[in-house]
Amino acid sequence: MSVVSSATAPKPARRFQVMSLTEAAAERIREVIAGAQKPILGIRVGVKNGGCAGMSYTMEYAEAKNPLDEVVEDKGVQILIDPKAVLFLLGTEMDVKTDTFASTFVFKNPNETSACGCGESVAITPAAPEFLAKG
Repeated sequence: MSVVSSATAPKPARRFQVMSLTEAAAERIREVIAGAQKPILGIRVGVKNGGCAGMSYTMEYAEAKNPLDEVVEDKGVQILIDPKAVLFLLGTEMDVKTDTFASTFVFKNPNETSACGCGESVAITPAAPEFLAKG
């Protein structure tokens, strides 16, 4: 019988978290989920082609997890990320901006290369897969 001490046992690979949330964003997502008309698992985040800069962020209620979704749990909130968006969102911090008339989610994305003047679309370069090794 062989015994492996904890000092020599291989350490499990650390899972890289694609996105993070500020406390303000997590609180706002909890409010949105609590106000939903039906049971919601979390928020699904993705990107789509369009807008004058080339891409825009998408957000929608997630009633269930899709088999290929990347799941991020941060500050008690579950974010499901469209698998096609993962390389575009690596390292992104999601925040919420509130002013007198509106409250909106904002993305601090190190992969953005430019944004349009109206703030509705961005140009994003996918992160290199090697970025995952830094996690």
